[in-house]
Amino acid sequence: MARRDDEAGAVIEVAGGKPIKMWTEGVPVEEEARQQLINTARMPFIFRHLAVMPDVHLGKGSTIGSVIPTRGAIIPATVGVDIGCGMVATRTTLRASDLPDSLHRLRSAIEQAVPHGRTVGRGGRDEGSWQNPPDLVNAEWAALLPGFRRIIEKYPHLANTNHQIHLGTLGTGNHFIEVCLDEAEQVWLMLHSGSRGVGNAIGNTFIQLAQADMRQHLAALPDRDLAYLSEGSPHFDDYLDAVGWAQEYAYRNRRVMLTHLIAATRRVIGRPFAVDLEAVDCHHNYVQKETHFGCDVYVTRKGAVSARAGELGIIPGSMGARSYIVRGLGNEDSFCSCSHGAGRVMSRNEARRRFTVADQERATAHVECRKDKEVIDEIPMAYKDIDAVMHAQRSLVEVVHTLRQVVCVKG
Repeated sequence: MARRDDEAGAVIEVAGGKPIKMWTEGVPVEEEARQQLINTARMPFIFRHLAVMPDVHLGKGSTIGSVIPTRGAIIPATVGVDIGCGMVATRTTLRASDLPDSLHRLRSAIEQAVPHGRTVGRGGRDEGSWQNPPDLVNAEWAALLPGFRRIIEKYPHLANTNHQIHLGTLGTGNHFIEVCLDEAEQVWLMLHSGSRGVGNAIGNTFIQLAQADMRQHLAALPDRDLAYLSEGSPHFDDYLDAVGWAQEYAYRNRRVMLTHLIAATRRVIGRPFAVDLEAVDCHHNYVQKETHFGCDVYVTRKGAVSARAGELGIIPGSMGARSYIVRGLGNEDSFCSCSHGAGRVMSRNEARRRFTVADQERATAHVECRKDKEVIDEIPMAYKDIDAVMHAQRSLVEVVHTLRQVVCVKG
């Protein structure tokens, strides 16, 4: 592999593949992630080059933090199983001085308003789902139902997923709800989630179908998770339909949670406040057809955000670090994209081995949040330095607001 630099940053020339353009100046990139990028760049339908964001790290089949443009095929595993995962944030007219002295009370109200986490017991209900979905959830599900019925006509096993009872719920892992303050001490409400159980089932279904369709050719792939669906093949259009539906589910999921988050905040604050009518809302795990360099291509953003000129986006830091509201600069070399966060520097298991509850308490001392062994894998030190990540993508976005969290609810 040959490496050179151009105005976009480092460029890796891949023998038998397309170049890899990397916006990673000053941030670490693990060797395993580099190999995944090379494997993906060698797929025959990659368009022009891969674009690699500064939060890049090892993923399933291909790296998280990459933009994968294709013509004539899509790799379901690059979209992944948290289809439509993304962020929503809205600014309120509240100021820091309006928040209660006890932020624990605010966190508790949010935790009661939005199902989160996951509990599994014999015959018991998952606490991360609704037992009796509220009217707002039922109304949003009614809007999603016609598309879902169309999908399950062909894939009936997807009917047995936690679709309606997960709508408007947070999930686990790195999903979160936060109350933040910007540089002017105004209060923002922000959250991160995706298409929940039904999106996971859709993603896994089509990853398996791609592998089954290519079973005679899997050995020739550098990774079986790079199995793809070719345009015009039986499952290609079905996948586009299902993944588009899951992305709409994710969007509605975030909006339901935001509504409940605002209501919970109103109950605790006890005084009127307004919120921005147009919240910033962006997917960062998805695929859609776009036009770049004069061609129509499928753009898969696997842990990346659209950053067209003037477009607002959200780049969260780790638990305890700053987050950013950004405006896209429309950098075409990046396929008009930016990072979706800080990006991990170690696995969850490694974070659990390396850090303690005391470390977690020190790292999040300024945040009202859980500080127990179950969230050690989300400790800030498991992530890259968000400021270094932002500097590396200064040609992709400009910062509009800098947020610091004061309350964090983890799944």
